[in-house]
Amino acid sequence: MRRIFHLFSITAVIALLITACNKVGDLPQYSNGTTPTLSSSVTTIASIAADSSKTAVTFSWTNPKYATDSANYKYVIQIDSAGRNFTKAVSKTVMGAMSATYTAKEINDILLGFGFKFNTPYDVDVRMISSYGNNNEQHIANTIKFKMTAYVTPPKIAPPASKRLFLVGSATAGGWGNPVPTPTQEFGKIDSVTYVGVFTLSAAGEYVVLPVNGDWSNKYSVADKNVTGLNAGGNFGFNLNDNIPGPAAAGTYKITIDFQSGRFTCVPYAGPLLPTNLFIVGDATNGGWNNPVPIPSQQFTRLNSVQFEIPSLAITAGKEYLLLPVNGDWTNKYGVPSKTLTGLSAGGFFGYNAADNFPGPAVAGNYKIELNFGIQDPTIPVTPKAWFKTTKL
Repeated sequence: MRRIFHLFSITAVIALLITACNKVGDLPQYSNGTTPTLSSSVTTIASIAADSSKTAVTFSWTNPKYATDSANYKYVIQIDSAGRNFTKAVSKTVMGAMSATYTAKEINDILLGFGFKFNTPYDVDVRMISSYGNNNEQHIANTIKFKMTAYVTPPKIAPPASKRLFLVGSATAGGWGNPVPTPTQEFGKIDSVTYVGVFTLSAAGEYVVLPVNGDWSNKYSVADKNVTGLNAGGNFGFNLNDNIPGPAAAGTYKITIDFQSGRFTCVPYAGPLLPTNLFIVGDATNGGWNNPVPIPSQQFTRLNSVQFEIPSLAITAGKEYLLLPVNGDWTNKYGVPSKTLTGLSAGGFFGYNAADNFPGPAVAGNYKIELNFGIQDPTIPVTPKAWFKTTKL
């Protein structure tokens, strides 16, 4: 019996060795798939507020043919302002389906999130990235170019009927005295829902914003001044309980009141030196390069804390000019980074002690010149900078 058992054991071992030597088939390999092609129902979007819930655009794409159930395919649609290579893209993820729609409101919210102005067409890029559900084997589809325009939406907070705003409070130079000193404590109106002011603020004070100077009946304020970070910005409202907390450190600050979003910001001012007075000099003007310049004809009127204006000035064609904070003094000036920039004679951005003179208009005539020290553009190659505009009358 023992011999039989021994023979059985040997046979089992041999069988096991034979089985172990048999080659097992290759593990399954999944396909890398193919790059899909993205298409769109339109390439221009200019919806109106009444159509906010309607479909503005439908995207569809070809099958990337991954080696798994198509229900597990992942698609990420990316939308971004043109030329940014999708570095600030807004994304939507779709699983399984091979198309996706956006309502007019979705598109509008994306455009406004980019900071686009109402009723102004902008270049926008859209692409799609496909992958397995775990993000492996990504394929980037083609980019589609769009023209997209944001429509006007009702502001979260109703803008002032007065179309003016004033700053008052212990954080300001005028304290709680009301009426406040003007023009230094008045905001500039940028558009129908945005106001900007540049103010000298003391440390750890408070303030509110008034629609009518000298009137305490109504104000813009906050619900709770103890909210963390509120001295740098946050939500505001009409006739709320608390004053707005000022910055912790004294300095010059830019306050932006955005009625569209119902939010405000208070940040250190990053523009050029804000002058008390402003004068224009140059061969584009009747006074030529003589300094001091004739006043009041070549002196700007200060409208508020950020805006200066000459309502009408005779300009000689094809000449140049500079702006001076002190009449008769060449020490400091306002100029432009490069007078050869296309279109600069009609407006753009300027800086303090910048390299070049302003280029005057090509056509002689009377012009309105507007300046706003509250508008900056980080893409302009001069720091700090502010905005100007020249309009033929």
